Amino acid sequence: MLSFLAWYITVTLLGWLTFPLVYRLFPALADRGYSLARAAGLLLWGYIFWLLASLGVAQNNVGGVLLGLAILVGLSLFSGRHSLSPIVQWLRDNLRLVLTVEGLFLFAFAFLAVVRAANPDAVGTEKPMELAFINAILRSPTFPPHDPWLSGYAISYYYFGYVMAAVLAKLTATSGGVTFNLMLSLVFSMSAVGAYGVIYNLLNTADRGRRTTDAPRSAASGLPLVGPLFLLLVSNLEGFLEMLHQRGIFWSSGANFWTWLDIKDLKQPPAEPFGWVPERFWWWWRASRVVQDYDLAGNFREVIDEFPFFSYLLGDLHPHVLAMPFGLLAVAVALNLFLGGWRGETNIFGLRLSVSRTGFFSVAVVLGGLAFLNTWDILVAAALIAAAYVLFRVGESGWAWSRLEDFILFGLTTGVIAILLYLPFYFGFSSQAGGILPNLVNPTRGAHLWVMFGPLLLPILAYLLYLWRGEKARANWRAGFGLALGAALFLWIFSWLLGWLVSIVKPDLAGVLLASQGGGSVRTFFAQASARRLDYFGGLLTLVVVLGWALTFLTADRSPQPEGDETPSAVHRSSSFVLLLIVLGGLLVLAPEFVYLRDQFGSRMNTIFKFYYQAWMLWSLAAAFGAAWMLEKLRGTWAWTYRGGLALVLAMALAYPALGLPGKTNNFKPPFGWTLDSAAHVARENPDEAAAIAWLQGVPDGVVAEAVGGSYTGYARISTHTGLPTVLGWPGHESQWRGGGAEMGSREGDIATLYSTPDWTTAQTILTQYDVRYVIVGTLERSTYKVNEAKFQQFLPVVFRQGDVVIYAVPQSWTNIDG
Repeated sequence: MLSFLAWYITVTLLGWLTFPLVYRLFPALADRGYSLARAAGLLLWGYIFWLLASLGVAQNNVGGVLLGLAILVGLSLFSGRHSLSPIVQWLRDNLRLVLTVEGLFLFAFAFLAVVRAANPDAVGTEKPMELAFINAILRSPTFPPHDPWLSGYAISYYYFGYVMAAVLAKLTATSGGVTFNLMLSLVFSMSAVGAYGVIYNLLNTADRGRRTTDAPRSAASGLPLVGPLFLLLVSNLEGFLEMLHQRGIFWSSGANFWTWLDIKDLKQPPAEPFGWVPERFWWWWRASRVVQDYDLAGNFREVIDEFPFFSYLLGDLHPHVLAMPFGLLAVAVALNLFLGGWRGETNIFGLRLSVSRTGFFSVAVVLGGLAFLNTWDILVAAALIAAAYVLFRVGESGWAWSRLEDFILFGLTTGVIAILLYLPFYFGFSSQAGGILPNLVNPTRGAHLWVMFGPLLLPILAYLLYLWRGEKARANWRAGFGLALGAALFLWIFSWLLGWLVSIVKPDLAGVLLASQGGGSVRTFFAQASARRLDYFGGLLTLVVVLGWALTFLTADRSPQPEGDETPSAVHRSSSFVLLLIVLGGLLVLAPEFVYLRDQFGSRMNTIFKFYYQAWMLWSLAAAFGAAWMLEKLRGTWAWTYRGGLALVLAMALAYPALGLPGKTNNFKPPFGWTLDSAAHVARENPDEAAAIAWLQGVPDGVVAEAVGGSYTGYARISTHTGLPTVLGWPGHESQWRGGGAEMGSREGDIATLYSTPDWTTAQTILTQYDVRYVIVGTLERSTYKVNEAKFQQFLPVVFRQGDVVIYAVPQSWTNIDG
């Protein structure tokens, strides 16, 4: 409880201290960036501290953290030195907004903290990896932080989110185990107020021309609350389908519907007795595996299609989750730019951009931070911000081919500066990504696409229909659907040309690619792949309709309206921005229909995961705005019809969280008591190892030797909980992070030899080679290897012993201190 309060007070003060800065940075937003002040403050604080520590100016301790905070506060006070009276007046005029944001933040922070306290353990999936990063950053004497699972190397991963977590942990004296769950709760709450702020600003922009005053509307109506509702709670329809399945619906006449739907687990008959609550073990996991891919030979290929509520229910503190509030900050940056908040001029690299220097570098800082948080996000954020800049230029000068030049120049220049601002990160970063490969045989079925995105697509399509009622005369159907069909056709041709090019340049890779997609001869393969795409045409048709319809209005005639025109929409400025969100989200879903990023998984699994997740963020904001706008503007029969339909959609979409939360938390009755400590299970399950870990947390730093094993297991548990580097943790993950196993070398075999060899000379050579300081001999080591402990007992002093756990210390004079 004390840690929860310390974090809440710290982050709230951070937001208030940062507000003078964001007030100046977001002049075009109705909330002046208040809802985003915490996210902006944490990003800037984390960036300043990380940069100073990376350059050796600050130490990785509380003093360094406070130095970074002092610089941020100084910058904020300096930027607001002439705006004190306007800020105070703004706070008075917008007290309801301020109270709503503060109440929402506290409620969301407390809500997820309660959920995590009922199910706190950092066990399974990639939670140990995330906890290991937090503890390693807390323990690292210098930056870049050491890799906890590969001694002698720095972390080769996008770890900025874990730096932010460590900053808060150091200042509040919070353990790594508690930090894990509090950071997840903080990300959830900052995302809630961020989504609220985006919708609040869009609604005020849309309604500004209809009011007699420029003062922002009151937030008391609560309509912007649909933002966090759609982003964080609305889920895909798999939870609703689980209810139908468990009830036995559609099974009375055979398994035809469920067989046709083809979602794994749901094809099996439901267990009796029938009911509304799913009983299958970990049933909630299936919602993240809705899309089903098969090669042409019928072999199943796993695809990941997470969405935000699944992530928070699962409890993984992964980069795609950590980046969420800062992705919303990027949306706000794009909106402020689109609304003309950064009018001015910047000359850089000999190029002239129609944006102020403040705006240009604000964009670069946010983009660079997103790349450091979750590298996948930078392309989407850069595309959104550059497109918003183009729409801003369109408002000034109209459509022309020079707008394409604007898009490219703005995107490239801000991208280059973003990389330069975070350059130390890239010195030690490598990736498994290896270019683009064609997806020739696995289009997403329409049924799966609708199960995944139906709760967002239905409000979006309803909003597009609403726009059509007032925009028939202006709609540019030819351009809109021409662009949508052209994009799909281009990607289809490109995928085959890419496949042909791969076959020429890298015939060995082409053979692997052909085999992975179940093909035979090229002619047969083309025929079967084309037939598959025609059979699964529903998904592509849906995307073309959504993209085409949105582009129809986005490219509509923008000539001024006749005075007194009261059409429902008039393609107001907010709708243009919302249409941009819809289009960019549609392109993210469309792209993996034809191409995917090459990685160690050898399929589009990870590309779908990353692209669909970002599409969910964009489409959820569009759906929320459409729902809020129509709830406010529709009248009479249309209003009641829409409200009834929306209530039905929300009921189906909220079935997953309504059933998933009790299932994951044992009906909020944790069997071992309430706690936010994600490491508390260690003391419960293995008190001897918990004591060893506690001892190691207080000793001088050094490399640990412990058993090596596969991913998603209990291996690397000592380094995970202490932050000390081990010789090798999860080999599979290290290979993913570094694009191969070159850095690992023979470590896995060497550790096996270290434990099993009876020869002390051989063991000593390995200890010296990897600069090992602490040798762990516990239950896991004894079950993994035929441990020959006699050599350790003879030559190494025992520094810890409890139960079956022994820790031997290696005299430092034996090891190669210089590495």
